Amino acid sequence: MTKEECFYLGTIVSKFSFKGEVLAKLDTDNPEDYINLKSVFVLQGNKLVPFFIENAQLQKSSLLRIQFEDIDTETDADLLIKKELYLPLEQLPELKENQFYYHELIDFRVKQQSGKIIGRLRSVNDQTAQALFEIIDEKYRLILVPVHDDFIKKVDRKNSLLTLDLPDGLLDIYKQ
Repeated sequence: MTKEECFYLGTIVSKFSFKGEVLAKLDTDNPEDYINLKSVFVLQGNKLVPFFIENAQLQKSSLLRIQFEDIDTETDADLLIKKELYLPLEQLPELKENQFYYHELIDFRVKQQSGKIIGRLRSVNDQTAQALFEIIDEKYRLILVPVHDDFIKKVDRKNSLLTLDLPDGLLDIYKQ
């Protein structure tokens, strides 16, 4: 299994007990969706290694308390701190209508609600306070558009098309 075939689930942030339990901070709005996992992939170096789960439960609503098989001491747990967790893409929960996962939209054509093509979605930058669509226009300029529910009018997966309703003037800064 490669990282490209998986999605980032979260990171192990600390030990929980002297019995090897760890706490993982999950990158999801619904951490309860992941309490019945049987296994996860842990990124070690540049390889994903499967780890089997004996028990998992929510701790403080956004942390998942995990007891892995064969991890039963603090020393064992120490080796997992700050490690990233991944699951196969097919385990992503199904979304409806205009909901989407960022990776789904890569290479979609992006147009304004008026019909004017803005460009092609290169990536989504979620490393900033406000996630940004990174769109490349026909002149190979990078256009940054905030990812905001009010702007997203339609996600057309069949035709790989994202329709946005942007505030007047937002794209004017890119005209030069």
